[in-house]
Amino acid sequence: QVQLVESGGGLVQAGGALRLSCAASGSTSSIHTMAWYRQAPGKQRELVAAVADTGNTNYADFVKGRFTVSIGEANAGVFLQMNTLQPEDTAVYYCNAKAAYVDYGPPPSMRYVDYWGQGIQVTVSS
Repeated sequence: QVQLVESGGGLVQAGGALRLSCAASGSTSSIHTMAWYRQAPGKQRELVAAVADTGNTNYADFVKGRFTVSIGEANAGVFLQMNTLQPEDTAVYYCNAKAAYVDYGPPPSMRYVDYWGQGIQVTVSS
């Protein structure tokens, strides 16, 4: 099991910056990727940015050049530096951890689990 707790959200004016943090605890050694998703009112949850334990990153087109995602040591957390925020970035932001476990069966196989934080509000005023 993995527990995720987000912090750092709040209200900021357009053009401002925020840094989101997500602390991971529990079986963090099983995590291979951590990510941030967001969900605006009336919209589906969407990927914002992801980072693998290899350091590889993936960004949604709408945040490229503005947001930076990074992973903590020993997969202890993930951070999202958000610059040049715009009103359309207003949403609840969720931390996500993707873990892989070995199921020894037989036969042996891999089991993949997604963990989620409780979400944190980010509001950008115009």
